[in-house]
Amino acid sequence: MQLVTFSRNDGTISYGTLKGDTIHDAGRELQEFSDLKSVLAAGAVPMLEGLGEEVALSEVTLLPPVHNPDKIICVGLNYLPHIIESGRPHPDYPSLFTRYPESLVGHGTPIERPRVSREFDYEGELAFIIGKVGRHIAVEDAWDHIVGYTCVNEGSVRDYQNHTTQFWPGKSFERSGSMGPALVTPDEVGDIREQTLTTRVNGNVEQHASISDLAIGIPEIIAYASTVLTLQPGDVIVTGTPGGVGRYRKPQLFLEPGMSVEVEITGVGTLVNAVIDEPEG
Repeated sequence: MQLVTFSRNDGTISYGTLKGDTIHDAGRELQEFSDLKSVLAAGAVPMLEGLGEEVALSEVTLLPPVHNPDKIICVGLNYLPHIIESGRPHPDYPSLFTRYPESLVGHGTPIERPRVSREFDYEGELAFIIGKVGRHIAVEDAWDHIVGYTCVNEGSVRDYQNHTTQFWPGKSFERSGSMGPALVTPDEVGDIREQTLTTRVNGNVEQHASISDLAIGIPEIIAYASTVLTLQPGDVIVTGTPGGVGRYRKPQLFLEPGMSVEVEITGVGTLVNAVIDEPEG
């Protein structure tokens, strides 16, 4: 299944399933679940299949599939080409940092270049969403905690990212990144390690890699993160970007208003966002 969260024209937020250009608005039927995160927590995803009135995709605004996660955990420097281009050593442990829900928009909504920077970069990434609570999760049990996958463009504000050794400032500007279009369940994706990620800027391929090229694999990321804190249903873990980001490209390529970015992951979908300047005021 493909699970989405969306906003109607009147501002009402709901959730449901996406098939082609049609959404089934399950949120209006399942009053006991206020959002998709609560559906995941209850293990009620199978109830969503085909439930609810049909709504045309063109009539709604897609939000990040889980628009209110407790945690968004990101992994830095996790593809060998990106490690090499950045001049960093191969990691022994995942380099983890956080983002916040306010920093991400959904498919089709423009991402914003901050007014304080002209080094706004793209990073196509795979994210997975936790479906079952867990602490100290063993590597061999990790796959059972994943409810689905989605695409992320982790827009990175490079000058702020490099003010210090901490990534947080450059990864946290409001509406600087995107996630979506949908949370796609593992049965529909198949083996995620067999999928490929491609990032296009203005239609030109800038990143292309197999998910199997991750330096630290998905089960190991889950095991490590869950050693530190309890993973909750709806938590989003973003697995890192391949080589080819704009900062290390020659010549450099930073995002400007009027550009568009596509992040495509086979079996998962294609996330598309235009680029605009952060509005004044």
